[in-house]
Amino acid sequence: MSTTTPRLTSQQRDALDAMGIDVWTRRTALAAQEAAVPDPAPATTARPAQWEILEREALACTKCALHGTRTRVVFGVGDRGASWMVIGEAPGADEDRQGEPFVGRAGQLLNEMLRAAGVSREQVYIANILKCRPPDNRDPRPEESASCEGYLQRQIELVRPGLLLAVGRIAAQNLLRVDTPIGQLRGQVHRYGPAAIPLVVTYHPAYLLRSPGQKRKSWEDLCLARATVPPLRTPASGPLLQAVPAKDER
Repeated sequence: MSTTTPRLTSQQRDALDAMGIDVWTRRTALAAQEAAVPDPAPATTARPAQWEILEREALACTKCALHGTRTRVVFGVGDRGASWMVIGEAPGADEDRQGEPFVGRAGQLLNEMLRAAGVSREQVYIANILKCRPPDNRDPRPEESASCEGYLQRQIELVRPGLLLAVGRIAAQNLLRVDTPIGQLRGQVHRYGPAAIPLVVTYHPAYLLRSPGQKRKSWEDLCLARATVPPLRTPASGPLLQAVPAKDER
């Protein structure tokens, strides 16, 4: 099955222009059209206490050596009932100072990418594989990712997103538990976890800043994500995961 680039609003066209991507029409096969998306479960709202407990645990975490070098824990930000959940690899220097994921130039580009997809930063939930910055922005080590995994899994359970957008190689490989190059992970809809949440892979904004010629591919990834699960929930739609009580509330 083939489809054309979706009809764009003026705001989306402005965002694409800001990214340096010309608006064009092309026919491309979307695996998402052929993949069955699970019917959403009835909407429920996670109790604020569950988020408070999880964030308190993350802020006090000493599970790996990164707690000794961090300035701030970067927990996550955005709509806790979002349709899309964006997951990156780890905080950088700006994020470590501000305690918020995807700020600085890379964050600004991510904002434009989301705006091009028809959604604002405030309308998605954003988190990272790691909650603390690795020294010198090196790649996360396996033991560090393992230490943070429980926090991210719990965030996914609480947000109950319709789609995960894995931003960058590290995020994609950790979520999918593979070592496949990112170029081979793009262009298809993967499934994450027991609930088989649709997962789409795209390039990290920091990479796109270094390689602007790849921005067109990132737009194709966003089109695939949009065709798979709308970035905004409708009143009739709901989460794919049911909230799981925190340990203290079971």
